Order: sequence, then structure tokens, then C-alpha cells
Amino acid sequence: MSQVITLELSDEVCAALKQKAESAGISLLELIKITLDQQSGPSSYQKTDIENENARQRFRRHAGAIDLGYPTGADNNSIDADLVRAYSGDVG
Repeated sequence: MSQVITLELSDEVCAALKQKAESAGISLLELIKITLDQQSGPSSYQKTDIENENARQRFRRHAGAIDLGYPTGADNNSIDADLVRAYSGDVG
């Protein structure tokens, strides 16, 4: 069962919600429904494919965000040398 409700929002709130909905790739009405569902307790809401892809893209922007100043690799000799230095106290 569902109910139809009419909301009156200020222009500022409506503009902010529209911008948020647009960045999530969903309609304003869908954003309001999702937000209210989440606020009112457990929900069976599943993210849309567009929302999932947007989340993946935001996550991928962090890849490479940290630069150690030197190349790193996964070769065993380099890892073994790092472990020897760490356990011997020679961190430099």
C-alpha cells in the first residue's frame, strides 16, 4: 500500500535536491522517495545501475591518489628486502 503526498518546498531546498538527484542520475521524485525510505527505517531499496556506476567512478578517482615518491612493485625480492629492513630496524 502507498500514499500520495504533496510537499511544498522552498526554492533553495528544491534546487539543492534537484542538483543532488541529477548528480546521482535519478529523478527528483525518486531521490525524495529514497531519502524518506532511508530515514524511516529498513528498506528493500536497491541502487540502480546508474547509481552503482556513479559510485564506482567516484571510488576509482581515488586510485593512485597516494604517491610514495618511488615506484613500488609486487616482486618477491623487493618485498623480502623491505621486510628485512623493517625487522632489522633499518627503516631508511
